[in-house]
Amino acid sequence: MEFPKGSNNSVVIEFVLTGFSDRPDLKIFLFMIFLLVYLTSILGNAGIILIVFNNTLFHTPMYFFISNLSFIDLIYSSDIAPKMLAGLLCRQITISYIGCAMQLFFFCALGSTECILFAVMAFDRYVAICNPLSYNLVMQQKMCLQLVCEAFTAGLLHSLIETCLTFRLSFCVSNILHHFACDFPPLLSISCSDTSVNEIVMFILSSLLTMPSLVVILGSYISILLAILKITGTEGRKKAFSTCASHITAVTLLYTTVLYVYLSPKSSASRDNVNIATVFYTVVLPMLNPIIYSMRNQDIKNVLKATLLGKLGCNILCRA
Repeated sequence: MEFPKGSNNSVVIEFVLTGFSDRPDLKIFLFMIFLLVYLTSILGNAGIILIVFNNTLFHTPMYFFISNLSFIDLIYSSDIAPKMLAGLLCRQITISYIGCAMQLFFFCALGSTECILFAVMAFDRYVAICNPLSYNLVMQQKMCLQLVCEAFTAGLLHSLIETCLTFRLSFCVSNILHHFACDFPPLLSISCSDTSVNEIVMFILSSLLTMPSLVVILGSYISILLAILKITGTEGRKKAFSTCASHITAVTLLYTTVLYVYLSPKSSASRDNVNIATVFYTVVLPMLNPIIYSMRNQDIKNVLKATLLGKLGCNILCRA
């Protein structure tokens, strides 16, 4: 829908999302794949949260942060996936002006919080491996809760500023977003207002949020690597590497896709490539995080096996 010149943002009562794919022959296949991914994400993240809070074995700082990551991923994927799935079944789908603002707010807030939380988790592993004798003193319950609250507060404030600035713009050229969700780049591209302030603020705030997090993550894991190399026993090295491998994998997957979408020059990334990268960190990565943390964590695997075997044994006895 094209708007006449001179219109302002009061004309826009909804946005049209063109969806993830322009190929009708692939839409049913993609719908089934992403539905499976979304359901796996819901079950996996909810399962991690339940396991952590129902077992005293996991009442430690590391698992507290993992459960918070699962909570973020649970809401994060639910903010994006339903509309994306609906868009795969329909030729195009609409989202209200308020609905778009809310989706964008949670999308930005949860993504920002996750970036900071990864830095917190890296710091936790740094203290555990490089200063094990001080670990219980440093990572007390109050400290862990404070770090998580600060991560959420920073993410919410960042999102509030960005969302308010975006929805103060006038949308008088079109209400069609060539995307499967409300995101900053497609919204700025259809605005008839001057978006230079938005772009500057977005770059500054995103840099202030992601760069310190990256510095903490890189600094922590470089220190961890140096500490691991000093360990003489092979078993000790293996255990230390295994503890950090899941964190490094998740961080690498998140930051490579986020930096590609938001920091790469517009001319170097096509719309399709950006959509693929966005769907990866908003829908696929929330599914992968529980797999990454559970498959590389012997304690979680043991609890899952015990739970499944216990239920299987109960069913057999009940039938008998």
